Amino acid sequence: MRTYSPKPSEIERAWHVVDAEGLVLGRLATTVASVLRGKHKATFAPHLDTGDHVIVVNASRLVLTANKADTKMAYRHSGYPGGLSATSYAELLGTKPEEVVRRAVKGMLPKGPLGRKMLQKLKVYAGPDHPHAAQIPRPLTVDGARRAS
Repeated sequence: MRTYSPKPSEIERAWHVVDAEGLVLGRLATTVASVLRGKHKATFAPHLDTGDHVIVVNASRLVLTANKADTKMAYRHSGYPGGLSATSYAELLGTKPEEVVRRAVKGMLPKGPLGRKMLQKLKVYAGPDHPHAAQIPRPLTVDGARRAS
C-alpha cells in the first residue's frame, strides 16, 4: 500500500481564534501546535504543512502554574561572548506576552524549515482585538484546558 501524500490543491486552510484568558500556557500551546501542524485533519502528512491559521487573543491574561512565572527563564544570546541574557517569564508576560505564547508553541513544532513555515501561521495578540476579522475565524476549543480561577 502506498503512502498518501496530499497535493497542494487538496490542502484547505481555515482560520481559528482562541481566547487565552485564564488558560494554562502549556495546554493552550499543545492544542495550537496540533492545529498548526494539521494533525486534526484526515489529510495530515508529517512532511508537509497541512495545518490551519491560529489567532490567539488575550495572551496577556494566560496563566503559568507551579510558580513557573518567577522560576522559569527565557534566554537570548546576542552572538557575542558574554552576550547571554535571561528574563523571567513574569517579566516577559508583563512586557511581551505574545512572545511567551510564541516560544511555547515553537518548541512543540518540528525543527527546521517546515516548523518555521508552520509558525508563520500563528498570530498572537495581547489584547482582545485582532485585525483578521475578514478571514471569519472559527472559535477553537482547547480540550482538557484548565482555567485558573
